[in-house]
Amino acid sequence: MITVNPDGKIMVRRCLVTLRPFRLFVLGIGFFSLCFLMTSLGGQLSARRPGDSPFTIRTEVLGGPESRGVLRKMSELLELMAKRMDALARLENGSEPHRAAGRLAADRFPPGAGLMERIQAIAQNVSDIAAKVDQILRHSLVLHSKVSEGRRDQCEAPSDPKFPDCSGKVEILVHIGFLTEESGDVFSPRVLKGGPLGEMVQWADILATLYVLGHGLRITVSLKELQSNLGVPPGRGNCPLTMPLPFDLIYTDYHGLQQMKQHMGLSFKKYRCRIRVIDTFGTEPAYNHEEYATLHGYRTNWGYWNLNPKQFMTMFPHTPDNSFMGFVSEELNETEKQLIKGSKASNMAVVYGKEASIWKGKEKFLGILNKYMEIHGTVYYESQRPPEVPAFVKNHGLLPQPEFQQLLRKAKLFIGFGFPYEGPAPLEAIANGCVFLQSRFSPPHSSLNHEFFRGKPTSREVFSQHPYAENFIGKPHVWTVDYNNSEEFEAAIKAIMRTQVDPYLPYEYTCEGMLERIHAYIQHQDFCAASGPAPAAAQAPPSPFVLAPNATHLEWAQNASSAPGAWPPAHSLRAWLAAAGRACTDACLDHGLICEPTFFPFLNSQDAFQKLQVPCDSTESEMNHLYPAFAQPGRECFLQKEPLLFSCAGSSTKYHRLCPCRDFRKGQVALCRDCL
Repeated sequence: MITVNPDGKIMVRRCLVTLRPFRLFVLGIGFFSLCFLMTSLGGQLSARRPGDSPFTIRTEVLGGPESRGVLRKMSELLELMAKRMDALARLENGSEPHRAAGRLAADRFPPGAGLMERIQAIAQNVSDIAAKVDQILRHSLVLHSKVSEGRRDQCEAPSDPKFPDCSGKVEILVHIGFLTEESGDVFSPRVLKGGPLGEMVQWADILATLYVLGHGLRITVSLKELQSNLGVPPGRGNCPLTMPLPFDLIYTDYHGLQQMKQHMGLSFKKYRCRIRVIDTFGTEPAYNHEEYATLHGYRTNWGYWNLNPKQFMTMFPHTPDNSFMGFVSEELNETEKQLIKGSKASNMAVVYGKEASIWKGKEKFLGILNKYMEIHGTVYYESQRPPEVPAFVKNHGLLPQPEFQQLLRKAKLFIGFGFPYEGPAPLEAIANGCVFLQSRFSPPHSSLNHEFFRGKPTSREVFSQHPYAENFIGKPHVWTVDYNNSEEFEAAIKAIMRTQVDPYLPYEYTCEGMLERIHAYIQHQDFCAASGPAPAAAQAPPSPFVLAPNATHLEWAQNASSAPGAWPPAHSLRAWLAAAGRACTDACLDHGLICEPTFFPFLNSQDAFQKLQVPCDSTESEMNHLYPAFAQPGRECFLQKEPLLFSCAGSSTKYHRLCPCRDFRKGQVALCRDCL
């Protein structure tokens, strides 16, 4: 346990250790990856209890001696970090040896400001985040009762003005299935050899977020621990759980989902509504519905779970059918931003890619880039320099995260060569004042033409290496060009060298943004409410909409009562009839809005078509992920028969899809303006 002295400075220091540093510990010193941490750690992070400081770290060990050893090292590391900060704060007035040590430490920071100013700036930034966390928790409109039916502790949370958020806390099992021995863990051996860390980053940040929000958190990375926590006997029997599930929510991945299904038996179907699946690339409804996927060619190794599509939580907002979880990138304060701007090298580029295979066949691009910029790489190697990396490239090898951040803070350009797709590194580079240059894909990459996407439960077309950076950030921070056109590529390099940009990070990828988003999900998303088939046309009540004054779309009628329990609030809905061949995701974006699949039931009626003045000569109800929709040639209207197939994704030139759209908060696409 790390205690906290009552004075404010120490508390801020502990805040620095607790908020982001879960990630620093995971990715920092010697690449202490989440993979290593979780493989060694079978622990429980407890929620706050009366008398605890909000920044106290408590871990209850569930594993053996190895787990306890890792926890001791973690505790010692955190204490050492705090002591070093105390020592650094006294360096400027210290002895000559201390000044020498201070100069060595200061070499790791950009020049231009005193050490004390930098420490104070960091402390202030963290203090602001801590205040925002408290604000997020206190601005809840409704605190749902999270006491599960039949739980062993049949009691209500005590009412105490000192702890106003207690009733909103939940008990969240976190089972990281892809790290278990039984899943054939392919990530661990690659972490220290330049393998992808995107999934690790996402897991590290959801763990830190749940803990900071104060929920009870138990982590398992083995089947033995999973069985123990679920209350099931060893083996793969089909008997239901002997006791009610003690967790309100379960965070896992596809591997963990399969493991729970095998070991929970008949209870899996009962409790699957509590599951949240960490899903990097997303799962579209057509792939999620087992019967529909089997009949229509959407079945893959990853889909067909019959979950509510919102239970899948993605790294980027690929499709609104899923919940956008995201991750956290380092946010700089104004002092740090100014320091970075003053230390940028206008002719320095860093290549996105730690594996040598990414560089293969890129000699032409690198040759053009080398005419204008000094090129740096971070490609892993053991003894010999990878032959794929040209001799004129300064290769640093695999860098620990802090050193990689320092490299980005000096560089002007961060350049990608098409792979890896949609990782966290471009956002980190942009946040550190780099311009990100990436390739445009023509034709777009998808499961139809690219091996990487084949078998993934999505039909999404990817038009660039990092679609989020292209669509939600764009110029001047992000440039997307045709790498097959040497003239366009070279012109972009020249233009970028003349372009001045400030460090930028979208709000939804800040600490505050992720805390706000996850808190809203936990408070408002309830997938355990009974849901039957979508109502037939004759049974559906009249829709509470009116045709907008310009007769282009439907709006929620002012005199209509808001749908009780609907989240996002139903009055934020706007319904448009999309052009033929247009997905609802794109149709809503055309109007500066976001498709909201939870609103589909409001539109799934003949009345909605009539109010849009759509001439329906006939109306049928079927299972189809493109419905509700209108077919022009036969003047036919189609309604959705299966609620799990309501989907923002998907299109056909045969149909004009009826699309539910909503507004969104600036910088927080997952939440509408009235969602908090």
